[in-house]
Amino acid sequence: MDRLSPSHGFEIAGRQIGGVARCFVIAEVGVNHNGDEQLALDLVAAAIDASADCVKFQTFAADDLVLSNAPKARYQVANTGNGQSQLAMLRSLELSRQSLERIMAECERRGILFLSTPYSYSDVATLNELGVAGFKLASIHAAEPAFVGFVAGQGKPFILSSGLCTLAEVDRAVASARLTGNTSFALLQCTTDYPSVPGDANLAAMVAMGCALDVVIGYSDHTEHPEVAAAAVALGAKVIEKHLTLDRGMPGPDHSSSLDPSGFAAYVASLRTVEAALGSPAKGPTAREGENAAVMRRCLVMRVDRPAGHKLNVDDVTFMRPLAAGVPVADLDRVVGRPLTRAMVARAPLTWDDI
Repeated sequence: MDRLSPSHGFEIAGRQIGGVARCFVIAEVGVNHNGDEQLALDLVAAAIDASADCVKFQTFAADDLVLSNAPKARYQVANTGNGQSQLAMLRSLELSRQSLERIMAECERRGILFLSTPYSYSDVATLNELGVAGFKLASIHAAEPAFVGFVAGQGKPFILSSGLCTLAEVDRAVASARLTGNTSFALLQCTTDYPSVPGDANLAAMVAMGCALDVVIGYSDHTEHPEVAAAAVALGAKVIEKHLTLDRGMPGPDHSSSLDPSGFAAYVASLRTVEAALGSPAKGPTAREGENAAVMRRCLVMRVDRPAGHKLNVDDVTFMRPLAAGVPVADLDRVVGRPLTRAMVARAPLTWDDI
């Protein structure tokens, strides 16, 4: 697979993912709505203002997701303390079906794609009933080939993160999806740490997964360094996912490792700059370079005086600007050994009429 020009891709609700399409940017709201529907709607608006292509939520029932004695992850403790259990925390971060329905309607009205991560078979059913165009699966799902196969079997495109995983685990997940006949999916390199450090990003693994598994690749970014995602785009990422919050100081597990609206807008702009810089694999001068070539390139100019009939050698000429004044330097070998048709003086441009 050509890492800069993947030949294949798929669509979600008419939006091209992979192939020659520009990078698909997901604003990951996740649980940054803090269980508040209005805050969720405000985050949709912020994602649109920041030029994201998609806004992504999570669909779960906390009681179906974790046991009552499940400990919090290290980053969750750091951001929310030990005052409540993971179960209690997640209960406070649920969105009702009715809220999801209203959020989806707002996304449709505003023209941004809505995606959500289901955590159970019933969550998948709920999202299907709501009419989602596709699914976003979390890194934990990549180690659950049965669940990946179930989601793939819904016949809708999906995007799968791969944090915590070995290549063998990812291979099993991909194989499970393909057994259903569904090939419309992308695989994201991810480091499941909040925030993660650039040294753990392992973008080379993203490229390796794309080559080994022949999939559209992308990057779910948990770092605090936008240049990491920019490098991912340069390496061929066709999906970038990044957390969005209205305020990094808000209470909750993910706000501190998210970007605020202005930061997210700058983040998207930097990705688009990288895409523009990648350009085309066809090597050639740009239109602006063409304007400069005539004055920047050089022609052959006489270095010394020489009489008519003198056979030119390399010591007789030098190279000077502008190109338009005489024979291009590239044609030096066509000039050497040919006689002058007239006497030439030093610093006179050599033209084809002179030889």
